[in-house]
Amino acid sequence: MEQRRVSVPLVPRRPWQGRNVLLGVAGGIAAYKVVQVARDLAQLGATVDVVLTHSAREFVGAVTFEAVTGRPVHTDLIAQGAALDHIRLAKAADVICVAPATADLLARAAGGRSDDLLTAILLAAKAPVILCPAMNDGMWAHAQTQLNAAHVRDVLGYTLVGPATGPLAFGEGVGAGRMVEPEEIIEHIGRALEQDDVLRGKRIVVTAGPTREAVDPVRVLSNRSSGRMGYAIASAAWRRGADVVLISGPASIELPIGPAIRRIETADDMAGAVRAAIRDADALIMAAAVADFKPAAPAASKIKKSAGVSAIELEPAPDVLSVTRGDRTDKLRVVGFALETDAHEANARKKMLEKGMDIVVLNDATEPGAGFEVSTNKVRIFSKDGASEDLPMMSKDEVADAILDRLARIL
Repeated sequence: MEQRRVSVPLVPRRPWQGRNVLLGVAGGIAAYKVVQVARDLAQLGATVDVVLTHSAREFVGAVTFEAVTGRPVHTDLIAQGAALDHIRLAKAADVICVAPATADLLARAAGGRSDDLLTAILLAAKAPVILCPAMNDGMWAHAQTQLNAAHVRDVLGYTLVGPATGPLAFGEGVGAGRMVEPEEIIEHIGRALEQDDVLRGKRIVVTAGPTREAVDPVRVLSNRSSGRMGYAIASAAWRRGADVVLISGPASIELPIGPAIRRIETADDMAGAVRAAIRDADALIMAAAVADFKPAAPAASKIKKSAGVSAIELEPAPDVLSVTRGDRTDKLRVVGFALETDAHEANARKKMLEKGMDIVVLNDATEPGAGFEVSTNKVRIFSKDGASEDLPMMSKDEVADAILDRLARIL
């Protein structure tokens, strides 16, 4: 199934909301992309201070960044009334991200230079630093650039994001040196802003999306799951520092940034992938909508319309939570979902008991704005100790963090 980016309006939310992000921009052609980074951060609720090197101003003007952040842009190390800006800005930042980080910027950062405002801020900073390299592929491959990159990563403790492989500047073809896309930069900034000591370093397996069961080589049985809830959980867990494996059916939205991806098609595929992934995991979150039934005898060739089909014989598909129960370790905590149309609480608690779950998240399939194919959800969370909690209608991103908050209590 074709992956497509679904445009969801950005609103202030965790972990960007109310946080101070210093966005440094060095002088490379990729600087134009950083305008979107600044805009998106502001829409997510961050206070964004932009620092331009003098060469960056040759590519993007300060007024552009001022327009998308609503804040003045800083450029000079020594300016009238702003002689200590490098100290003030460094202290105020919760995270510093430099994009693009050019070969020259990497060299000056590795050498501990402070000959402009941005490098002076890096020396004065105690906040996490993210550098997003961007340059010609030959410059990135140069031995000195590689030494500089290794030094800022391994000695100074900065996080390097990229570079990606793709089209370079006009006429330069394709190579390693392209700045990663704004969406990836945003996610890495979010990961640096998170301070979840419980989930950090934990291995979490998340399943998401539908499964598809073949009727013939062309047709399938499936369901309306978009994968959005599971993807939101996987993204949030990764931002909170977890080592996330996302086992995804053929979902209709773009894969999240950060988690390791395992692609599957059928319920049997899902069971096998989960069995392998949970052996060393701390938690399994089963957000996938796995098929309950599959065709007993899929046709080897396309069934012709003219032939007609009076019935398709079905047989049970594997219940992933049940068939992988024997593969769980003692430390594994299990979160599942129950999509119900009646006897909601009774069915959810029964499912939690029968399938050995620690937490079950109840969805009412008849609730407007909840369930499949929407960006919001309204859930009730039940725990093995008997506790329950109703959450109001909220975005699936917010629901994801609420679920992870409950999981963190039992890890």
